[in-house]
Amino acid sequence: MKRRVVVTGMGLVTPLGADVETVWQRLLRGESGVGMITLFDASSFPTKFAAEVKNWDISDIGENPDDWTDRDRNTHFAAGAGVKAFRDSGLTPKDYVPQRFGVYTGAGEGQQNFDDFAAMMLAGFKPDGSFDQSRFIEKGLEILHPIRELEQEPNMPAAHLAALFNAQGPNANCLTACAASSQAIGEATELIRRNEADLMIAGGAHTMIHPFGVTGFNLLTALSTRNDDPQGASRPFDADRDGFVLGEGSAMLILEELEHAKKRGAKIYGEIVGYGSTSDAFRVTDSHPEGRGAIASVRMAIRDAGIAPDEVHYINAHGTSTGVNDRVETLVAKSVFGETAYKIPMSSTKSMTGHLIAAAGASEMIYSLLAIRDNILPPTINYTTPDPDCDLDYVPNKAREARCNVIASNSFGFGGQNVTLIARRFTG
Repeated sequence: MKRRVVVTGMGLVTPLGADVETVWQRLLRGESGVGMITLFDASSFPTKFAAEVKNWDISDIGENPDDWTDRDRNTHFAAGAGVKAFRDSGLTPKDYVPQRFGVYTGAGEGQQNFDDFAAMMLAGFKPDGSFDQSRFIEKGLEILHPIRELEQEPNMPAAHLAALFNAQGPNANCLTACAASSQAIGEATELIRRNEADLMIAGGAHTMIHPFGVTGFNLLTALSTRNDDPQGASRPFDADRDGFVLGEGSAMLILEELEHAKKRGAKIYGEIVGYGSTSDAFRVTDSHPEGRGAIASVRMAIRDAGIAPDEVHYINAHGTSTGVNDRVETLVAKSVFGETAYKIPMSSTKSMTGHLIAAAGASEMIYSLLAIRDNILPPTINYTTPDPDCDLDYVPNKAREARCNVIASNSFGFGGQNVTLIARRFTG
């Protein structure tokens, strides 16, 4: 019999705030965290806006900013969300065996230093216009900071989280694009189920709001270019959608074996009961047009949860606001749930937070668990023009009170990665 896994703590650092309840209320009010980019000069970019984390630094969790100067922006976010989740769980060091406490993150690469790279490139060019790689390298050895270079590795947030909590158990990071933090939650759940850990901190952290990141997504034509209306740019399932809005931040959850949580009297937000993970095995930038990988992922999660499809009360959609994703995700719901798909509300919180890339799935699991707690479904904002290919119930523009005992959360990433998580209300 599989050991049961429950969520006992949650923490966020997002474009809508860094307090779970504040973020939740802003979501229910349909507020947007999108604005013009301030982290660098984006005036010459096709997309000039994003969903940035603003007015937050590491001192919020009691850390000295001077001690974190050489650590990357996404590591700051991870520490912030992780400490908040740990505190929310009520855990103390006496509540766990360090070797049974692990970390599983879906964290992205660190923020690239564009100024240093530009300086190295300039040093490499000779007066005749040719490029001297040795001069490029010499400049790099002169100006690059070894610790800051190390901190760009995607496993660094997991390493710092382990040190913060003396978590000496399993420690891993997966970077499966937009599915990463959902996969981290799924894999962390499996570690607890298999009795390899009693306690895991799982989630994601990412920022790609820098010149390289925005350039890359613009080249892929994945980003909205609605520069005259940034807050209206993320419009999942709407006929006039033209791409997603880049976001950043972190979301972390404390996952705990049920008996371990009950023994210490922990509050329980919900139980993780289903996990599905598949690959499209198709193109790295497009979902399979028939949604084969995503369909398999949802079905796998439902089977793992031991429920019938019609027991799902709400779907937190991947819902990126791109033409292909939203159409395929709608097709996936119809393929898995049949006619029942028209009765299952499905919304995209990315319409308000932007797309947190590797951190997206974990943040959306938190919102889904809050929907279970409060029996309120967050809306899909900016939904004004129906698309004939997207004809389901997307909870348009306003939050809705509704029974919500079982949720499914989808994350479909570049590379064809598909992850579905299912959680339910904990009843004992």
